[in-house]
Amino acid sequence: MSTPPAQPVPEPAVAIGPEITYAECRQCGTLIAGLDGRYSCGVCGWVNHHSEGHRLLPRAEDDTGRAAGEPDNNANRLG
Repeated sequence: MSTPPAQPVPEPAVAIGPEITYAECRQCGTLIAGLDGRYSCGVCGWVNHHSEGHRLLPRAEDDTGRAAGEPDNNANRLG
């Protein structure tokens, strides 16, 4: 009996989503967490510019459901 040749195992699909990142606040030194390199300090109020993030922000045109005028039934509506 011979063993069949080994089949390569496919790589799992990589989920592309926001990544939680950590940094030190540039104003007061507090350790803060952010999404994809965009930070806001809850202690002193410092925020970094959105262009300093690790990847581009999505454009409104890329949100096909909203661009087509479909209602967002999960929207947070007051009153």
